[in-house]
Amino acid sequence: MKFLKPKWAIEWWEIIKTEGVKAFIKKKGWKFLIAFILFYFVRDVTLYIIIPYLIVNKVVGC
Repeated sequence: MKFLKPKWAIEWWEIIKTEGVKAFIKKKGWKFLIAFILFYFVRDVTLYIIIPYLIVNKVVGC
């Protein structure tokens, strides 16, 4: 299944496996961590707040 993973992801996982998360953050920087957190924040807000709100708004508004 290696053909399904991008080369950068394989490289990042190798750094994490061999040197640890601290070394990964030192090498790749805090920008990755911030982008990761923002991605999941936006995804979760959309899935668990906005979509249910719109569904309830449409159902109750009928």
